[in-house]
Amino acid sequence: MRLKLSWRLLALVMLVATLCSSVIFDTAQAQRRRRPQRAVICGDPTAPCKYGDNSRPFDLPFHIPPRAVVFETQPFYAVILQSVRMRDYDDCDTFVPEDSRLAAQALFPNRKVFASRCAIPGDVYYLNVSEKAQFMAVYAGETMAEAQRVLMRVRATNRYPGANIRRMRASFMGT
Repeated sequence: MRLKLSWRLLALVMLVATLCSSVIFDTAQAQRRRRPQRAVICGDPTAPCKYGDNSRPFDLPFHIPPRAVVFETQPFYAVILQSVRMRDYDDCDTFVPEDSRLAAQALFPNRKVFASRCAIPGDVYYLNVSEKAQFMAVYAGETMAEAQRVLMRVRATNRYPGANIRRMRASFMGT
């Protein structure tokens, strides 16, 4: 009787151990699978973007996979050149005009000048910025040191007195 109980107990312990390790392994695998991919930004408009460019002229270009629903870039720095307050969250008529963006792009030919618009499904939008304003910014790189150099170049133009550095991400919201 004692021997049968020992074998049953051992079998039960082995079964519980197997189940526990399976759950832990499956959880670790699921967490690895859920880690979001981050898109690489094409921050220099004069260089070919090896990831393709499916953006509008005022968007910061980055690769968006064909069946993406929500896709984000890696964090980056931008120098906000200008912002305009919206009347309300759904105000799609207020934004920095395209001719202003093009004039700024001429000042910084090797850095993409981009602007926000209404966040509509299928469009690029930006994270870590005010929801009450639209903005125009110049891509300032992946490090604070690079962003500070870009800010100094912006200030040297004397055209954007309120220019400031912002760490943000671009995102795509599919339909």
